[in-house]
Amino acid sequence: MPNYELEQKFMADGFSLICGVDEAGRGPLSGPVFAAACILPIGLEIPGLNDSKKLTAKKREQLFDIICQSAIAYAIASASPAEIDELNILNADMLAMRRAISMLSPAADFALIDGNIARDMPIPAYPVIKGDAISCSIAAASILAKVSRDRMCLEDDANYPAYGFAKHKGYGTKEHMEALHRLGPCPIHRKSFLKFLEKDK
Repeated sequence: MPNYELEQKFMADGFSLICGVDEAGRGPLSGPVFAAACILPIGLEIPGLNDSKKLTAKKREQLFDIICQSAIAYAIASASPAEIDELNILNADMLAMRRAISMLSPAADFALIDGNIARDMPIPAYPVIKGDAISCSIAAASILAKVSRDRMCLEDDANYPAYGFAKHKGYGTKEHMEALHRLGPCPIHRKSFLKFLEKDK
């Protein structure tokens, strides 16, 4: 289970407000990639807090509200499908993370970034592989990002009901692929992720 050991390690180095940062939505064929940054009070116990992928949607929704109420600061940002197409998904991911960090108030002075890359962050940053299972701050950020993106997928489903976004959340499921072949892409699809449609013509 995640804990505060990493946060405490960097606080011992002189940093005071450490945020965890994570993203949601790198793999889907549609919609923005979301990122969240979250500063938790060190030692705060949130029962059930864990990597968002290990939680049910209902539990994530419950924890989302608790995290928002308990955090010293949190911010949620995104990079659009157009930005993903222009920059590539990794660079768009980093852009969303930088945006989230920059939106924090009070501002963080150090960031723990989920993954193995922490590129061009606005404050000193340290990448943590599988960080959402290690750091409470990153786990909280993973839930904020995941819930925010899933909520957006419900809106997408209302706007483009033929694609099934509420069910597959933009991932390349059989249902989604069949809809793409039948209908073609809609405005929220990532064009750079749909090269297979050209090959299939």
